[in-house]
Parts: sequence; structure tokens; C-alpha cells
Amino acid sequence: TAVARFERVKLLLQVQHASKQIAADKQYKGIVDCIVRIPKEQGVLSFWRGNLANVIRYFPTQALNFAFKDKYKQIFLGGVDKRTQFWRYFAGNLASGGAAGATSLCFVYPLDFARTRLAADVGKSGSEREFRGLGDCLVKITKSDGIRGLYQGFNVSVQGIIIYRAAYFGIYDTAKGMLPDPKNTHIVVSWMIAQTVTAVAGVVSYPFDTVRRRMMMQSGRKGADIMYKGTVDCWRKILKDEGGKAFFKGAWSNVLRGMGGAFVLVPLRRAQEGHLGARPPAATA
Repeated sequence: TAVARFERVKLLLQVQHASKQIAADKQYKGIVDCIVRIPKEQGVLSFWRGNLANVIRYFPTQALNFAFKDKYKQIFLGGVDKRTQFWRYFAGNLASGGAAGATSLCFVYPLDFARTRLAADVGKSGSEREFRGLGDCLVKITKSDGIRGLYQGFNVSVQGIIIYRAAYFGIYDTAKGMLPDPKNTHIVVSWMIAQTVTAVAGVVSYPFDTVRRRMMMQSGRKGADIMYKGTVDCWRKILKDEGGKAFFKGAWSNVLRGMGGAFVLVPLRRAQEGHLGARPPAATA
């Protein structure tokens, strides 16, 4: 919630090109322009538009990831020695994390979908807005497109999870291996590592997040209003019409959000590691 304003800015920059509400000449020019215009045009509280869906989504996501990850670890990492079978261990970790993330997404994806659509809703008053709230968003899309409409972009989301985890654990293990005493690292160094790992992994997997958000914007549309025929067409059209940089729209806002989250979580992780032993912080896409 504390960094929700950065999340909304990031989402608006990502999907504004695919929004029916934002005309080409009214699109945001960047983070600063977005931050300045949102309170003027929609009110200060609109920075938290869609945040309720994100808060509701967070707790079951963590619980499901925890429940499924251990099960998948037994399947993919049973009998694997990470000291003598590093690459097999690394691949198994990616597989278990990806499978756990995909399974969790099956349950919470509609909430992530609603968060995106509510954040992208730029109307100021009720009559100007596409949705009145979380429930209205879920009901309208279900009536229009069925349950399938709430899962637009699901496949590319799973791909993004795997890419994120590969980058995340690859960087974390590398950084940890360079430390003289990983268990007694200064909190500032721990924060810098957490910040760097989260930021780089987020940037590497960011194009997948952009594509999935754009696909979410297609739900509820008919005929000529549909911009993308599918995920592959979305990748192709973004690259052709907007250029490669478009895949990273809002990435800096995402980094700022991650920095805030890393700063808050490092003390908690240090306390956890003191009781449970050193381990990488939970990777979240």
C-alpha cells in the first residue's frame, strides 16, 4: 500500500497505448508527467485505485506459493545435492518455483486482472469510469467474455515468472558467493543486494509483464476494438508500432516500487535468517 502510487503509475505507462480512455494526445509522457497529472485529473486518492485487489491477492498468493513450492520441490529436487549437482539444482529450483507460481496464479489471477483494469481506469467520476470497483469489474468482464476473459495473458505470465526466477536466483547466488561471510553481512550491504537483485530481475522479465498487461486490456472488447489477436501478435505489434523501448514503459517506476519494498523487508529477512539460517528472499513477480 505504501508504494501503491508507483504501481499505478507503472501500470498506466504500460497499458495507456492499449486503453480506449486515453487518446493519443493525452498519453502520459513519463513518470513525472503521470505523477503530476493523476491528482489534478482524477484526485489524489486515485493513486490507490486497484490497490484493494492487490492487497486481497497478496496473502493467498503467499500462502499458495508456500504450500505448492514444497510439494513441487519434492518432485523436482528430490535427491539432488546442490553442492555437487548445481545446474540440476538450479533447474529444479526454477521448475518448482515456476510450477508453484503457475498453480497459485490459477487461483488469484482474476484479482491481478482486476487490479490492472482498475488502475488503468482513468475516469474521474463514476459516470466517466469503466468500472465502479473490484466486484463490478469482475462481474462485467465475466458477463462479456466469460471466465476466460479474467485470464487474458495467463500464459505469458507463467513465462515471465520463470524468467524472473532465473534472473533472480542467478544474481542472488552470484552475489552471495562473492561475500566473505554471507551470514554476517552488514544490513546496508544486504539492502543493496536485495535492491539490485529485485531491480535487475524485474527489468529482465519486464517485457513479459508488459505483454500480459496489454492482453488484460483486451477483455471486454469486441470486433474492431480488439488490438491484439493473441500473445504473439501482441509482441509483434508492440515492437512494430512502438519500438523495443515500449516493452519497458513504466520499468523505472517498478524499480522505485521494488526499492521501497526491499528497504522495508530487509530487517524482517535478517531476523528470519537469524532463526532459520541464510536463504534467498522470496522472489515475487
